[in-house]
Amino acid sequence: MSKALKLGKVSAANLASLLPTGTVLAAEALIPSFTNNGECALANEYLTLGMIACCSLACFLSSFTDSFTGKDDRIYYGIATWNGFCVFNDGDNKDGAGGEEENNKDRCITAIDFVHAFTSLTVFLVFALSDSNVQKCFFPKAGANEKALIMNLPLGAGLLASLLFMLFPTTRKGIGYGDTPAKSDKKGEENAHWYKESV
Repeated sequence: MSKALKLGKVSAANLASLLPTGTVLAAEALIPSFTNNGECALANEYLTLGMIACCSLACFLSSFTDSFTGKDDRIYYGIATWNGFCVFNDGDNKDGAGGEEENNKDRCITAIDFVHAFTSLTVFLVFALSDSNVQKCFFPKAGANEKALIMNLPLGAGLLASLLFMLFPTTRKGIGYGDTPAKSDKKGEENAHWYKESV
């Protein structure tokens, strides 16, 4: 394997850390099969384009998802809307356990969400195009200039995306983020108190 190809793979791997993990894993698992390892027929091209479009949409929409710990110490997931926040996993949203009133006010769509959404979308498209099977499928006759561009594009996109994410930070914790309950465990406090007294 050439040094340039290895550098391109490392850049693409670093780029993947800026994207939703599930979407990247799905793309990495499906691309070899959908592209027939780069030996594409017309059906493979359509399958690959459809998969890239679906994963791109998932990357875009994931920037609007969020999670929070409710009053009952459960983690709630949802998506931001123009009018508030739509919680997915709160069957009885009238009981107030999820803290719907205060979370609706603070979690509306903002301009920063769109910055993150379009950046994630662009980064995923660059990530998908940097895959060697996709390159063989859609750009089989790429010359030296095109190969140099495709090889260096993930590095540039990753740098630009990191800069944008740093300049426009978000407080959203997308679906799948491991949140910890805000309230402390009484049993744990009692054990700590007993330990202090016994020492």
